[in-house]
Parts: sequence; structure tokens; C-alpha cells
Amino acid sequence: MSNVPQQRLVQTAIPGPKSAALQARKAAAVSAGVSTGLPVYVERAGGGILVDVDGNQLIDFGSGIAVTTVGNSAPRVVERVTQQVQDFTHTCFMVTPYEEYLDVAEALNELTPGDHEKRTALFNSGAEAVENAVKVARHYTGRNAVVAFDHAYHGRTNLTMALTAKNMPYKHRFGPFAGEVYRAPMSYPFRWPGGPADCAKESFDVFVQQVHAQVGEDNVAAVVLEPIQGEGGFIVPAPGFVKQVAEWCTDNGILFIADEVQSGFCRTGDWFASEHEDVVPDLITTAKGIAGGLPLAGVTGRADVMDSVHGGGLGGTYGGNPIACAAALGAIETMKEEDLCARARQVEALFVPRLQALAERYPQIGDIRGRGAMLAVELVNGPGDLTPNAALTGAVNRACHAEGLVTLTCGTYGNVFRFLPPLAASDELLTEGLDIFEKAFAASV
Repeated sequence: MSNVPQQRLVQTAIPGPKSAALQARKAAAVSAGVSTGLPVYVERAGGGILVDVDGNQLIDFGSGIAVTTVGNSAPRVVERVTQQVQDFTHTCFMVTPYEEYLDVAEALNELTPGDHEKRTALFNSGAEAVENAVKVARHYTGRNAVVAFDHAYHGRTNLTMALTAKNMPYKHRFGPFAGEVYRAPMSYPFRWPGGPADCAKESFDVFVQQVHAQVGEDNVAAVVLEPIQGEGGFIVPAPGFVKQVAEWCTDNGILFIADEVQSGFCRTGDWFASEHEDVVPDLITTAKGIAGGLPLAGVTGRADVMDSVHGGGLGGTYGGNPIACAAALGAIETMKEEDLCARARQVEALFVPRLQALAERYPQIGDIRGRGAMLAVELVNGPGDLTPNAALTGAVNRACHAEGLVTLTCGTYGNVFRFLPPLAASDELLTEGLDIFEKAFAASV
């Protein structure tokens, strides 16, 4: 249980005067390129509540972008991290290794889809994991080309920016980007020209034809796909699409990389979103929810693939830092002991009927999608007009913030409202948050 009171409390305007003063310091000290969605400065957090420096207690529907899945300062995470800090903080695993790295690698080998022999390498961030997965795939296959999808988001490094589909704010004027990266249409049921019923077959056929014509199967090292897309709009591919792509990869000697940085670790009601699609990736990338808020990421995959890389070819000074590993072990223990996969499914059961009822009243809600505690609504102009409604999305977001609800938007067109609450949040907090969202929507339409 959290020692932070699990109730919303709004005592000042949001942001309050102390947060405003800190934001002024931020403007004077921090690069303008590092922006903040809601400039309230947090001093404590736990469960589903963030406490800011002005004493406001905000309901958290963002989890630091799907990171604090087990809740902020989760007890098992705190206990393990505290002990590890007392023991030692760093040696660099590549210099003098330590058991905590092995514990996390063994846990990932066990938890990720498939019962085949696996190996894991640990890194610092989701982008770093994706970049290293591509390195491994290219090394193993001896091929160069990598295929990603429309609406994809894979990170902010040079290679992962090339994989990412959205220009602003991620890619604008940061090129040139890494080469041999190709893009295919995403299976996007809500916006598929032929309609959702035919989306799986048609989108897969287009994918195969486009790769064949523009790249050539024998040149492709890997296909990188988010089983549920994150920043691109929480797009859930049409049923069967992910499995078809994975099987096509196998048939053509191509590695299938599942980017589960945002969708992994109980977020979607399974340990990994790939499981819902009955897909076993060759390589899977993880980060965000893995360590309860500390920076850690992993690439886990087939032993023959991961072991194909020469000694020293993978690594990094901080990769698999012992404190982050300790946090991951505490987070994974929490997920198991509290059955957070089941909790994510409960969150879905609570949210979806409320969102459906809201959509019946407001035709601007064009689509409700997601899985578990990774849910979204896509806002459009109205019936028969699927033009993305970014203005309404922003207005609702601001109205939620003003009432003490931390919310996030996403989507290639900026018109998707996403819900990522901590799985430690109570039903009472989630219900109150939904009440605020509904009122904000009504006031903004």
C-alpha cells in the first residue's frame, strides 16, 4: 500500500504558484527542446496519485507514459532498490559483473513469449533496445534492410527516428537518418480504406506486395512492429495481421522484432501484447514498465540469434545497472504477486463501458480501442467526417489537467486521447478520473 493518500485534492490553480516558479527556473536552465505536457512539479507519488509542490493531489492516468505500472514507489521496488544502493551502485557489467543482471535476464527469458531457449541483453531505454535488436538482426542475417510501419514510434536515436513515422516533434530537422529503413502501411482498422472487416487480409497483402516490390525479401533483415502501436495512436492491428506478418517473416528468413516497450509487462492484460495475437517473436524489446520507474531496457530473443554476435558487440556502460535491475526484480515480483495482468483486464472492464456510453452521446468519438489498461479514443469531426480533431483533443486534455487529472494524448494526427493508469490505482480513483474526463469532454465539445 502507498503512504500517499489516495484521493484527489486541488488546492490551487493547476499549475500552482510553486510549480510556476519552478517552471520559470526550467525555462532558464533546461533546453527548450525538452518540453512538459503538464508543468506541475511532483514531490511525492504513490498508487494512482501524484502530489505536487503546491500540495495538489492529482489522479494519474499516464503512469509516466506506461512506466509506473506497479505504481510509484511500489514497496517491493523501494525495498530492493534501497538494499542495492547500500550494497553498490555500479561496476559496469562488462567489467565486473553481478548477479542482479543475471536475475533479470533469466526472468525475461522465462516471461517473454515462447518456450524456446533464449538469451537477453540489457540496456537503458526503449530506443536503445530497438536499436540493438536491429543490430543483432543485421548481424545474424547478413542483410541490411529493416521494415517498419506507418504510425510507428520506436525512439529518438538516429536509427529509431528513421523507424519512427511521425515528423513533429520527433524527426523535424534532425536528419539525415539511418539508411536501409523502409515503411509499409499499418493495419489500422478504423482508417483502412476498405473498412475494418477486410483490413487484416488487405493490409497484409499490401505489406507483402510492397516489400517484395520495393525492397526484396532476400534483402530484409527484420520487420519491426508494435503489437499495439503506442505514440502512433494506440492502434490495435486487425485480428490476425500480426501473426500473418510473423509467419511471413519466418518463411522468408527474416527476423520478426516485437517492440513491446509500451505494451509490455501486464499493461494489456497479458504479460506481453504478442501473447494475445498468439505470436512468438524472434526478438522482443522491453523497457518502460520493466523497472517501476528506473531506466532499464532489454532485448530478449532466440539463443542462436542473440549468441551470433561477437563478444563485445553488445553492451554499454550503464546497461543493466544494478539499481535498475533491483527495481525490475521488485516490479516483476509485484506483477506476479498481485496478478497485475488480471488487474489490467479489470481496468478495461471498468473503462470501456464508460467510454462506449460517452461515444453514444458524442459522435466526435470515432473509435474506442486498446486492450487492458492501454486504451484510447480517437476524436474526429463527427458522423461521416473522420477528419482528425486535434483541437478538441487538446481542449479536453487541458480541461482534465485543470481539474487535477493527469492525461496524455498521442497519435500521428494529434487526435487520440490515451489512458495508461497505474495498475495500482483503485477503482474509486479510476472512476473519479473518468467522471472528470466526461465533464471535460462535455465542456469542450
